[in-house]
Amino acid sequence: MLTIFATTNLFTHLQEVINAEYRLNEVVVLDLLENLNKVTTNYLIVEQSEIKIPIHWENDVPPFLLSNPIVFDEQNLLAVIYFKLNNFEKAYHFAENNAILLSDIDICNCLQHGISIGLNTNITPIESYSKFDIYRHWHNLAVKAHYGEILSFVSAYQMKDFYQKALELAPNDEYRAFTAKQYASFLLDTEELENAEILLEDCISKAISDDAKFELMNVQYGVWLKQLGIPYDENLLQKTKNTLWEVLKYYEKQQNHLQVAIILIDAAYVANISESFAEALGYINRAIDILRNEDIPELLANAQYRKGVLFYTWAQVGNIQFYKPAMEAYQEALKIFTYDNAPDIFAEIQHHLGVIYSEIPDEVKKKSLWAAVSVSSFHQALNHFTRETHPFEYAMICNSFANALTKYPPSVKGDNFAKALNYYRKSLEIRSAEEYPYERALTILNFLEACWFVNHEDELQEQLLFDEMTAKAYEISTLTNDTKLLSEAQRHLEKIQELSKLLA
Repeated sequence: MLTIFATTNLFTHLQEVINAEYRLNEVVVLDLLENLNKVTTNYLIVEQSEIKIPIHWENDVPPFLLSNPIVFDEQNLLAVIYFKLNNFEKAYHFAENNAILLSDIDICNCLQHGISIGLNTNITPIESYSKFDIYRHWHNLAVKAHYGEILSFVSAYQMKDFYQKALELAPNDEYRAFTAKQYASFLLDTEELENAEILLEDCISKAISDDAKFELMNVQYGVWLKQLGIPYDENLLQKTKNTLWEVLKYYEKQQNHLQVAIILIDAAYVANISESFAEALGYINRAIDILRNEDIPELLANAQYRKGVLFYTWAQVGNIQFYKPAMEAYQEALKIFTYDNAPDIFAEIQHHLGVIYSEIPDEVKKKSLWAAVSVSSFHQALNHFTRETHPFEYAMICNSFANALTKYPPSVKGDNFAKALNYYRKSLEIRSAEEYPYERALTILNFLEACWFVNHEDELQEQLLFDEMTAKAYEISTLTNDTKLLSEAQRHLEKIQELSKLLA
């Protein structure tokens, strides 16, 4: 639905133009200009001889700026109406006599549908441009380079330069905030979190509309989410929660169901790391319900994936009853996230499924079947997260696979514990004392625990493993000050010493 706000003297003419187009009056309504403050998201303003296009803050179309205002005539009006209604065929038809408008509509169509476009950086002659046109030129260059399929290479440095020029030339704080939202999103993607935070705080402090403020806050809490890491900063966590909640209430008031669902997914993550498990589940289930109604399979799959992570996290801290719902949520996500279209997510899910299949409670006679599918899942994860391409993930999966091997039923084709030691060693080759001391300590303790159950082929193999265990047990004290881990290492050392006495 599109609303056109106009003065009363234009109503009759505007209604005639709208009525002349087949069924257009079913999706376009007229309202008095004085009611403008009551609105809505999708609207135009027509007064005197001008069509004015407000900033479109929602994320449903590319943030490209048309020239503004546009001369009011029937052709231009219908071109803009059909453009706002996403009917590009009709928009092209009515804009054919307005070269600038036609070009802008074409660029928006290309951006929205992933069609390749060129990037013309020339802005000559300067004298023919208004202040807004010059700002619009640099803003749109940045948007095309950021979001478009560009025919020529554009570096991150060039893109930042486009955005910075637009910020400097913005005609007012509202337009500056609009550019800042896109620029901060780019900085967020490139991990320049401090610069993004400074820019957002500066723009939010200005006299801008509520739409601008909350759209900027939406990006702002995303920056803070990326800054959160173990151990979690309680002040940053609380600040993130508060802002996220304010933005959520704003989108609920706007009845922007898609943004509400996206924020609920983030809220579930924040609640999860705050160990508010029931609260997190409530958020993610609500997001899933919204996305089912909106019929957006990719976002629904993402919500199912996040739900799987949620249950998996709970199960990992001793609540094994959550392994089954984690498995079910992940399997729903895999209906969309295949290896071809989302290899990282696919491989991460396979990693978690490998763990789940090794841990899931079931009767003894089915354990061998679960072990077989667990092995298959780990192999699929390792096929993508290789040592060469993803060393950190590779080490983590090798550690998980080794843990799983120690829980499988005995194998007729070999010793599962001996196989586990090999995967622990692969993990330790990556988890060095210099880069990952804590993770190395955990893997060493897992390795030592598995060593006690290995069937040795001969006394030489037994002695070699015994020496390796001794060296690794002593190494723990050089890696961590964690009293629990040091106590575990001491327990293994005492067992080794007892065994030494027996062998002597």
